[in-house]
Amino acid sequence: MKQLLIPIFFLSTSLGLRAEDGHQLWLRPHAAVPVTVVAPAKNSVLLATAKQELQQGWQGTAGATVTLTLKKNKAIKYDGFQLSAQGVQASTERGILYGVFELLRRQQTGQPTTNEVSNPSYELRLLNHWDNPDGSVERGYAGKSIFWRKDSALVVTSRDKQLWQEYARANASIGINSSVLNNVNASPMILSTEYLGRVKAIADVLRPYGVKTYLSVKFSSPVLLGGLKTADPLDPAVVKWWRGKVQEIYRQVPDFGGFLVKASSEGQPGPQDYGRTHADGANMLADALKPYGGLVMWRAFVYSPNDKDRAKQAYNEFVPLDGKFRNNVIIQVKNGPVDFQPREPFSPLFGALKKTAVMPEFQITQEYLGHNIDLAYLAPMWEECLQSDTYQAGPGSTVARCTNGSVYRQAHSAMAGVSNVGLDTNWTGHDFAQANWYAFGRLAWNSSAKSAQLADEWLKLTFQNAAGGATQPAAAADWNAKFLAPVTQLMLASREAIVDYSMPLGLHHIMSATHDHYGPGPWWAPPKMRADWTPPYYHQAAANGVGFDRTKTGSDAVSQYNEPLASQLNNPATCPDEYLLWFHHLPWTFQMKSGRTLWDELALHYDQGVQQVRQFQRTWDQARPYVDAERFGAVQNKLRTQSGNAVLWKDACLLYFQQFSHLPIPAAVEPPMHTLEAIITYDTPPRPPRAPRQP
Repeated sequence: MKQLLIPIFFLSTSLGLRAEDGHQLWLRPHAAVPVTVVAPAKNSVLLATAKQELQQGWQGTAGATVTLTLKKNKAIKYDGFQLSAQGVQASTERGILYGVFELLRRQQTGQPTTNEVSNPSYELRLLNHWDNPDGSVERGYAGKSIFWRKDSALVVTSRDKQLWQEYARANASIGINSSVLNNVNASPMILSTEYLGRVKAIADVLRPYGVKTYLSVKFSSPVLLGGLKTADPLDPAVVKWWRGKVQEIYRQVPDFGGFLVKASSEGQPGPQDYGRTHADGANMLADALKPYGGLVMWRAFVYSPNDKDRAKQAYNEFVPLDGKFRNNVIIQVKNGPVDFQPREPFSPLFGALKKTAVMPEFQITQEYLGHNIDLAYLAPMWEECLQSDTYQAGPGSTVARCTNGSVYRQAHSAMAGVSNVGLDTNWTGHDFAQANWYAFGRLAWNSSAKSAQLADEWLKLTFQNAAGGATQPAAAADWNAKFLAPVTQLMLASREAIVDYSMPLGLHHIMSATHDHYGPGPWWAPPKMRADWTPPYYHQAAANGVGFDRTKTGSDAVSQYNEPLASQLNNPATCPDEYLLWFHHLPWTFQMKSGRTLWDELALHYDQGVQQVRQFQRTWDQARPYVDAERFGAVQNKLRTQSGNAVLWKDACLLYFQQFSHLPIPAAVEPPMHTLEAIITYDTPPRPPRAPRQP
């Protein structure tokens, strides 16, 4: 953030520790001991992959025999498996592979291998890549696309294949079984014959690790690519075009998964352009895919500029269509009703659609949570959403149970994560951002998994012995106490710290768009900009208070939630503090549950976030003896920048809101280091030079 932020100085470590660049992710190689693998005689690339992984990573008894068994078992669901110290049994070849990775993970993290069945919570566990054909990545902070590039776009190199294989292996190790290869803001080019050739090449490399390929498609492709005059989903020529295109895809990729569609949203074409419904559009594509077993994932991220509350629109559009979608359509719903904010209540669509398959969509890439700079472990946010009770079928109707088929029967279940993967050496731009890729996969497999356990696993797999230390019990105990425990706590507190220093107490969407959703901008409202794209639309700060009134006397968004939750959220006395300003516009002097005024509580949250990041810095500095030099220095520098930016968030928001509250910043809060004028000046892009007058 240039001159307003704490400068970055590279601090090289001189301890001579072994450097690692993070490319191995949580799959860092270990010296394996000999193992005999007894596998089915079936000629299968998946089984061959499982056998190879066992032989390369076995940490158990030297000379042990491990048996891989393909056998139907009613207790095993989807690609689940039964694990024992002697081997893995599964109903599918994917299940064998996932069981092998689980066996190896337990060996490496010191967890016991007990005789148990492990079933995935969701049938499909997908990464959505917002990658474009020119190699750019929308909301990507880890370099260019691993799938596409601008120059020599269709040439498949050995380096491409190696990278795709490493990517597929990482996904398989955490149970991810599907990848959408391109941006939801799709280019019709992706369905051209030339690009489908590259899709085939990618699918061929992903297949040995059980990763199925999907594509995002542009709804107007029949017009833009096929030369038709319309993309009306009920037009016979359009139906015929899509059927022909689907047939072409399956000739190239016989196990193709299906389509992801963003339509009638943010200017993207869709069925509503022709007076049709989302169901009309989704069903037309679903019918084309049905003979091949393909699926349509139809995104519910829709909103228009003419509603008084953007948060209500997806519910209003989709609930009337409940039960009208084909059984190979899944409605893909963002975790919150607005847009991947640092904290949102869960989308009211979860549980409200009772006759339609619904899947949650989480954002792994950190669009609103610090890009590739801020350390933000996101598992607590996803766990918070998945375990939220919708009450749609009584108490215990959690988001997870409403989407995995436990509450309402669904032909298919799925969970998607918007990927943070790119060409950066460490894949994710920030070494700790790898933990979010890891945690997403593990939560998609087991939606009841705990964030702390996943952090513990990831740290052990990613950092244990990274400094070349001894593996004796005393050394291991020292590492657990001085690295594992404090860094786990750092990770678990990291997302809440960002909420505190950026958008506490239910404030949301108050970032600056000037810096691509990084940094504060509660003032940001350029002339002629859509109101629902500007922060003042959401915080509604004025002399009489702050917050968005979504109560029954406001926009009535609370009524989209089931009772008793709707009444709880409607009353500021019972609404949880973390959602208070999401649902209520309250006076600056409103008395909080703590006894403090809203203004003082807000100020203390901002300051608490800053102090927390400074503590993260101290924790990481003390971890230096246990981390390789390269990754230690990289994370240290990121934390320094984050610390400066946290101060900027605090100063900008408090000084801006103080213009309306006219109240002093509490004495316990660190005084601002910047002026509001300087921050706004930096945030305002310079005007383009005026063209010279023509004679």
